[in-house]
Amino acid sequence: MLETSARLLRLLALLQARRFWTGAELAERLQVTPRTVRRDADKLRSLGYPVRSSSGVAGGYQLGAGSTLPPLLLEDDEALAVALGLRMATTGSVAGMEESAVGALAKLEQVLPARLRRRVRALHAAVSPLGLSGPLVQPEVLTTLGGACRGEQRARFRYRDREGRGSEREVEPHGLVCATGHWYLVGWDLQRQDWRTFRVDRIDARILTGQRFMPRPIPGGDLAAYVSRNIASAPYPVRARVVLHAPHARMAAKIPPLVARLEPLDEYRCLLEAGAQSPETLAYHLSMIGVEFEVLEPPELVAQVAAMAGRLTRAAVRGSRAP
Repeated sequence: MLETSARLLRLLALLQARRFWTGAELAERLQVTPRTVRRDADKLRSLGYPVRSSSGVAGGYQLGAGSTLPPLLLEDDEALAVALGLRMATTGSVAGMEESAVGALAKLEQVLPARLRRRVRALHAAVSPLGLSGPLVQPEVLTTLGGACRGEQRARFRYRDREGRGSEREVEPHGLVCATGHWYLVGWDLQRQDWRTFRVDRIDARILTGQRFMPRPIPGGDLAAYVSRNIASAPYPVRARVVLHAPHARMAAKIPPLVARLEPLDEYRCLLEAGAQSPETLAYHLSMIGVEFEVLEPPELVAQVAAMAGRLTRAAVRGSRAP
């Protein structure tokens, strides 16, 4: 009886960890037969858990929505991540979530083992968020998009660009990224047949989800790096690639990911990719970084840096001659 109960808890944890499992996958994870998986799924249903199953080649199991919230089975690192996430939600980066986050935190700490409760409180004491100035995002928009990403379901919504122009979009959502106070959705735009990055605060709350899709590989393989590259340089008419003669870690501490994309080249250098409205703007910001650098492209930036260097040299010479 104890072995069966432990297996049921393990099955419930697996169903919560991923949206869909085939019977063969669950049988392999639990080291039982597919027939035992079917019996265990029936037992969970009898306990009130909405376990859905389907037969056929594409058949399997998933945990559906029920009338009550089932207990969540979290690993230690997952519990710490949830606690820290709730702590950050109290800073007001998501509209109307502050009180809910505080209540959820109180409930979580009440049931945490002593060892985890000490670690969570240490984390809370160490984290002092200043608060973010980015636009508020409606929580239902985030949860809907997050569910579509997790369930690999297409999403349709109305989107406003930076000029306020609206358009209907249908995308295959792959992930959400939060950076410097903004939330971004990365997805494959079906009309444009290309990858797009969407500001979540510009997405209308009326989001329709439906047909499932086969996930595509993210360009470059890294979701956050893709957003950084697109936000930092793609929207601008002038794009630059510059080698900075300084370690990647040092530059990453000074340059936010939405300002420019950084890539380590070796122990002493890194590559910066950034964009701006003009070569003059880029030259100015490069001069403020405070390290040696080499402009790879564009040629207009090379010329602008040379012109700036000439002006600064002449100013220094005149200054040295002043009485």
